[in-house]
Amino acid sequence: MSNTEVSETILKEIEQKYQAINQKVETQLEGLLWSKPITYWDYIQTDALLGLQTQRTTLPDEMVFIMYHQVNELIFKMILWEIKQIAYQPAINAEFFTERVMRISRYFDMLTTSFSIMGDGMEVDQYMKFRNTLTPASGFQSAQYRLIEFSSTDLINLIDNRFRGTIDRDTPYEHALEHLYWQAAGKDYHTGKKTYLLDEFEKKYKKEFLAYMEEYNTINIWQKFKQLPELDQQNPELIKAMRHYDYTVNITWVMQHLNTAKKYIDQSGQGDGEATGGSDWKKYMHPKYQKRIFFPELWNSQELENWGVEV
Repeated sequence: MSNTEVSETILKEIEQKYQAINQKVETQLEGLLWSKPITYWDYIQTDALLGLQTQRTTLPDEMVFIMYHQVNELIFKMILWEIKQIAYQPAINAEFFTERVMRISRYFDMLTTSFSIMGDGMEVDQYMKFRNTLTPASGFQSAQYRLIEFSSTDLINLIDNRFRGTIDRDTPYEHALEHLYWQAAGKDYHTGKKTYLLDEFEKKYKKEFLAYMEEYNTINIWQKFKQLPELDQQNPELIKAMRHYDYTVNITWVMQHLNTAKKYIDQSGQGDGEATGGSDWKKYMHPKYQKRIFFPELWNSQELENWGVEV
């Protein structure tokens, strides 16, 4: 095909595109005459991105802390983007499912190994000073991480272990929200009352959480897996990918986070053992207590019993 024929084909396709939305092709083409060529910094919005880091102290290592958590939130957004593709894929098959789950797992693998940035990249003395200015804020308040949980598994698997026997798929979403495992971390473990940390978190995100819980009730990763043909559900590569994701999110990543926190808060000799948000963070974070498992049916009884114990 000659260059002229290629150009004519492209122009015809452009014309068809704009005719489909009742737009004049001539107007669109003329607009190209005046449009500004794209640059890397405009496309990525580099200036805006690099202007989002605002320190509360004069301590240099606070910048490491801020940027690391901002990177985490960007990765969480990528994960949610991949989960949405699984949830809304109309005719999903094992190959597509496996590929997308492994994408998500790679993001969490990267998050897991990245904890050395904080664990080895901040002076303990600096951290123990600037962390006091963060109270009562806490990583607990990452709404995107909660959305990842809601869109990964059935709500029953996120319910506090003490209440799972009293909750089922017919339980109102608001009641389920009140009994999620992380509610315990947002309550004063001396009085049982909700802390300022949890109150503010719910004021900002409760409506979004309830809507998300309902939206993903039948299209979360586990439900989409169960909707696959029986043969696809037995696909060894897909099962391996699902187990890898489950283990990485609920054990490997969590333990890396917990061990990093211990280094600064508990083992440095400078901390009081208290989280900035006031939670009983060791029991909240350690997987052996709450047994957060996205896909329990993919694990045998011994694996379930020892979940998070030997790590």
